[in-house]
This record gives sequence, structure tokens and C-alpha cells, in this order.
Amino acid sequence: MTATQSETTELATRPDSGPLVTSQGTTTIADVVVQKIAGLATRAVTGVHDLGGGAARTLGALRERIPGASASAGQGVTVEVGEKQAAIDLQIVVEYGVPIAELARQVRRTVIGSIEQMTGLEVVEVNINVGDVHLPSEEEPQSGERVQ
Repeated sequence: MTATQSETTELATRPDSGPLVTSQGTTTIADVVVQKIAGLATRAVTGVHDLGGGAARTLGALRERIPGASASAGQGVTVEVGEKQAAIDLQIVVEYGVPIAELARQVRRTVIGSIEQMTGLEVVEVNINVGDVHLPSEEEPQSGERVQ
């Protein structure tokens, strides 16, 4: 039995196919794209000081000192991307005094919204590992001043 043109179009654009698979072709999104979107969305949330573990943050700080280089937008972000869905793992450093549970909810909302809006992928989970708390630094004495 052969499918008519309208049946073929209907099958290719069914809601369960998702926005990335249409009768005109398929869109594939690389892991690094989702990783960068998640990293930038996470950094935009007030209360997130940084992303990544100690070693990743150290390498990022070194990278920022190299002329022309910049910190990786995907630092501290691991993703798994399928044809229709994505799963995200984040390692974050929070600012001292920020309620971590509320921060985690806000990060999840922001990351899920950004990825789903920009890519059309369904985000099935966002796992957050709080690896450190950034303490407010005391002001360093100015040169020439002595601590008494």
C-alpha cells in the first residue's frame, strides 16, 4: 500500500515528531551548542558565581589571561543530546547567603526555557551539583597601608 502525499506530510509533521523533523528535512543540534546555551543561561541567574569544579575554574582563569582567549561558555556543563530530548548536568558555585534550593529552581527554569526556546529540544532533566560557595572577599589593604 502506498501513502498519499497528504498522509506522508501528516506523518512527517506529527506532534510526536517534534519541531526538528519535518517533511522538508531534519535538523540536528550538536552537543556543544546545547552546552553553551546551558552555560550562558546558568551564568545569567543571580546568585550563581561560577560554573565548574576547582580545576576547571583554574583553567578558565588562566585562559582569560591569554590575549584573545575567553573562558569557555560550556565550562561546568555536561549534556546528552538525542534527536528530540536533552539532559543537562551543571556544576555550579553559589554566592554565599543565596538560598540554594530556590537558586536551583531558578537555574532549572532558566536553562530549560533557554534550551527549549532556542533548539526545540525537550529538556528531560537538569541535574545541579553545588560544588562550592563563594565567600565575600574582604577588601585587600591598599598599597602603602598597613594592617594594624
